[in-house]
Amino acid sequence: MKNFNVAVSEERGKVILLRRSVPGGADKSYGVHVAQLAGLPKSVVHRAHEVLADLESASPQQKPSSKGKHQTLRLRSGQAEPVPQLQLFGQKSPVLEELAKLDINSLTPLEALTKLYELQKKAGEQ
Repeated sequence: MKNFNVAVSEERGKVILLRRSVPGGADKSYGVHVAQLAGLPKSVVHRAHEVLADLESASPQQKPSSKGKHQTLRLRSGQAEPVPQLQLFGQKSPVLEELAKLDINSLTPLEALTKLYELQKKAGEQ
């Protein structure tokens, strides 16, 4: 197994993906730049830059641990708020189970919108 990354050029704060793979690991993460290229709203990209800067400036003791059950995210107010880790295995969500059972091809557009509204309401209650 070998590690490769996408070659990148950075010029005046802009990232240009060079569309070729090169051996080795990336020198840093370009996730925020990729999100921007994907068309995420400017407010989301701006907040991602803020969070990334906060994480990069934190000392190793302050950085969130992927091993723990909760991570800590520093809010704009300076307060820390625990961020629960998403459950990947184990307890299934009733909303996801109901969604998986839907026969989407048999729904009319109005029925689909109504069902989405119901599922969103149930998800908010959980």
